[in-house]
Amino acid sequence: MDRTRLAPLVGIVGCLLYAGLLVVPYVLVPGSSGTAVGLYYNSGGINPVVGGFFALIAVIVFAAGREDRSPPDLVAGAALVLGLFMTTLALVWALTVPQSVVTQLSTATILQYHRGALVVTTLAVPAVAVWYARALRIF
Repeated sequence: MDRTRLAPLVGIVGCLLYAGLLVVPYVLVPGSSGTAVGLYYNSGGINPVVGGFFALIAVIVFAAGREDRSPPDLVAGAALVLGLFMTTLALVWALTVPQSVVTQLSTATILQYHRGALVVTTLAVPAVAVWYARALRIF
C-alpha cells in the first residue's frame, strides 16, 4: 500500500480510537446515569469531548487526503493543527482532573489510566500528520 494512503488511514483509526475512548467511562461506571461521567469530564480545565469534536473533523480531513479530494499539503497541515489542539486539550484536562473525582466515580482500576490513554491516543494524530507530510515530501 502506498504510504500516502496508509498514513491518512492510520490517522483515521487514531481519531476513531480517541472518540471511542471517550465512551469508555460510560461503560465502566456501573449504573452510569451520565451525570457521574459528566462530572468526570467537566471537572478538568477543559472538557475532552471538545477534543472528540476535533477528532471527528480530523477523520474527515484525513479521509479527504486519502481519497485525493483535497490538496495533500493542506490536509497534512490541517491534520497537524487539529492533532496539536486535541493533544493540548487532552493534556490540560488530564492534568487538571482531581484524583478524588476518579476514585469516587468507580472502583475500576482501569479508569485511573483513562486520562493517560486519552493523552497518548491524541499523540498519534499529530505524529501521523507529520508522517503524512514526510511521505508527501513536504519536509
